[in-house]
Amino acid sequence: MPDVGDVVTCRLVVAPYDGSTVATLAVTAPDGTVTAPVATTSDGGQTWTAPLAYTAAGIWLLRWTVTGTGASVEPLTVAVAPAPASMAEVRSYATTTQLATYLHAAPPLDAVKLLERATDLLDADFLRAAVYDVDDEGMPTDPVVQAAFAEAVCAQVEFWGEVGEETDISGPLQGVTIGSVNLQFGAGDNRSSPDYYAPKLARALKSIPSDKLRWIAFAGGC
Repeated sequence: MPDVGDVVTCRLVVAPYDGSTVATLAVTAPDGTVTAPVATTSDGGQTWTAPLAYTAAGIWLLRWTVTGTGASVEPLTVAVAPAPASMAEVRSYATTTQLATYLHAAPPLDAVKLLERATDLLDADFLRAAVYDVDDEGMPTDPVVQAAFAEAVCAQVEFWGEVGEETDISGPLQGVTIGSVNLQFGAGDNRSSPDYYAPKLARALKSIPSDKLRWIAFAGGC
C-alpha cells in the first residue's frame, strides 16, 4: 500500500498490440480531481508507463484506456495511506516514551495512533464527568493528574494489544464506578458490558486524589 508522497510508475502491458496501439491514463484523486499523466511506450506499444504522485490519502481510481489493436479499458483502485503522524500532531495524554516505559518493551509501530484513540476514549467515556485544572488546550496541568491520565491511556493501549482494538466497537460506557460516582451512558436492552475498557484504566483514575480531580453527577444518553 503506497503512502502519501510516494511517486510511482504506473505500468500497463497490452496484448495484442501493434503500431496502432495507444494507451492513455486518467487518474481520479480522492477529492474527485482528474488528471492525465503522460503515458509513453518504449517497445512499440506493448508496455506503457506513466508517472504518478500520490498527494492525498484515500482511494484513487486509475483508468487505462487502450485504443487501436488491443482496445480495452483497465480500471484499478489504489488505497493510499496517510503519512504517519507524530506526537506533536495528535492529542494524547502520554508519549510513546511513556508507553514504552509502561510496557517495559518497545511500543507498537502504530503507538501514536493508539495513544490518540485511547485519549479520545478517555475524554469521551470518562472525563466528561470530571472536573480538573487544565491549560488553554484542555490538557491537565497538575502533575499527579497528568501522570494518572498517562497511565490510563497506556493501560488502554496495552489492553488493546492483548484483546484487539476491535473490542472498542461494543458501545458507550456503562456501569463503571469511580468513588461515589457511577458513570452510566447509553440506553436500551442491547447494551454491552464495559469489557472493552482496560481494568487498569479505571484504577489509574481512582488513584487521583479528590482535591485534584472531582467527579460530578452525570446521567443520560451518550
